[in-house]
Amino acid sequence: MPSPRLDIGYIPTPQDLLGDVLTWAAVCEDDILYDLGCGDGRVTIAAAKRFGARGVGIDIDRDRISEAAENAKIAGVGDRVQFRQGNLFESHFGEATVVFLYLLPHLNLRLKPRLFEQLQPGTRIVSRDFDMEDWKPDRTLHLPHPEEECTFYFWQIPIQ
Repeated sequence: MPSPRLDIGYIPTPQDLLGDVLTWAAVCEDDILYDLGCGDGRVTIAAAKRFGARGVGIDIDRDRISEAAENAKIAGVGDRVQFRQGNLFESHFGEATVVFLYLLPHLNLRLKPRLFEQLQPGTRIVSRDFDMEDWKPDRTLHLPHPEEECTFYFWQIPIQ
């Protein structure tokens, strides 16, 4: 059976930027990082390997989930991370203390109400390259890279 239809193609974040981004987001061993649209699992794996965080990656593409699980095993963090095949808009991620996104703008906007519904105040959200229109980021980070320049947007779920 083929994987469900994908809303976005997989474009990996350069490995050599992950340490800077995760440091900037203050990821630590107490965190549970959810990567929504995790691809090959590199963000979740880096958070576990470099910072001791636990992590969950969710992707609709079965092949990417298999690849991510294998990458976690190779990296030696299979006990700290898990990968789930699923639709982001039907997934539960309320235990997250950090959420990483690399989705298209219309998908960020569609996901935004679920972020507010599920996440606790203070949860950190990092989005690569795309903001959330009227929800202005608390900070932005521009990282040059030989392959492509990356911009990261950072928010925290406010106290309501």
